[in-house]
Amino acid sequence: MEDMKKHLGQVDVAKVKLMVRVEEDYENGKLSFDEARATLEERVGSCTPAEIALAEQMFTEEDPDQCRKEDIQGKLALFEGILQTGMEGLPADHPLSRYMQENEACKKILLEIEDLVQYPLIKNQWIELYDRLMQVKRHLSRKQMQLYPVLEQKGFTRPTTTMWTLDDYVRDEIRDARALLDADDDDAFIARQQTIVADLRDLMAKEESILFPTSLKMITPEEFEAMKSGDAEIGYAWLDLDVDHRALEREQKAASSPDATFVDELAALLGKHGIAAGPDAELDMKTGKLTLSQVNLMLQNLPLDISFVDEHEIVKFYSDTDHRIFPRSKNVIGRDVKNCHPRASVHIVQEIVEKFRAGEEDEVDFWINKPGAFIYIYYKAVRDEDGTFCGVLEMMQDCTRIRSLEDSRTLLTWGSEK
Repeated sequence: MEDMKKHLGQVDVAKVKLMVRVEEDYENGKLSFDEARATLEERVGSCTPAEIALAEQMFTEEDPDQCRKEDIQGKLALFEGILQTGMEGLPADHPLSRYMQENEACKKILLEIEDLVQYPLIKNQWIELYDRLMQVKRHLSRKQMQLYPVLEQKGFTRPTTTMWTLDDYVRDEIRDARALLDADDDDAFIARQQTIVADLRDLMAKEESILFPTSLKMITPEEFEAMKSGDAEIGYAWLDLDVDHRALEREQKAASSPDATFVDELAALLGKHGIAAGPDAELDMKTGKLTLSQVNLMLQNLPLDISFVDEHEIVKFYSDTDHRIFPRSKNVIGRDVKNCHPRASVHIVQEIVEKFRAGEEDEVDFWINKPGAFIYIYYKAVRDEDGTFCGVLEMMQDCTRIRSLEDSRTLLTWGSEK
């Protein structure tokens, strides 16, 4: 909490505490909605997104069930009319501008849905519309992998817990509706459109009134600049941007690197004492020697994704492959692994780590079988030679093609000859 207040700057803490009390009284049934609204209008007058964000953070000790979708969607209604927002003047390529641009595109799609739902269903029209709507997953993934981690580091953990719940709820609503469309269950599909439109608008309102203004206040320009390569790597929804995220990443590294002379002198000093330094210095592996560059290239070219969580449950590494199965960004590094997963699956993550740490289990696997893809996920407890728990290795692989193989192939066959 203190970290968050430090990053928010000047905040009226007394006002925030009053907002918290009113919201608690409303949620506990001591005040009706109208009574709570009247109290806020009379005693608070007006409030900023940062003050609402700080008030929400004060609920972090509440029961996890309080993060239900219904609770989340009811919170901001109390503050309608007294909330002051404003995010003008950001450059077009600012990460928050990209989110806002996506929201504008999403709002147009929602208008198309409201128009199309009035007419007899023509499946191809809805398929085209839902193909576009489902791009919202990129918008949500960037928030979860890029924006939430930085806020979390500054003490604002509510997006990681509360808003992630709503993100996933909306994503699943769209996925389930698409399944109804594909199954030709026309009546059930059409019946869901009004709720989906309302929930997406509600989510965007929360982003634009609380999440984005608070992020602008708490996150530094340098941190936003560092987000750009990870944002581009995950991708954008509905935006036609030609961004080379690897080139952008190289430029950012060059801009932030220490003085070259100092680095060269340090490398020479380490080399003098036989300590590997630099990407081309050899490292003593258990069975051979490799340079850091070679290690990175090997991991980057494996036909699977690897990540490592240390004994303190902190994400330390993931392999940066071109065929990544699930979106990730460098902002997951250094995070508690529990905060890198949706709330619905956190208990599974905790159980795996606890059983590995206690020595009760050494490995566990899962698989996802869906149309056109079979994803295999494997977790392995990492222990040293003395059996001490050192962390968890996660491996994910798209095994769709492997499962389709039959008979044998013993002759050299290049991809172009298949």
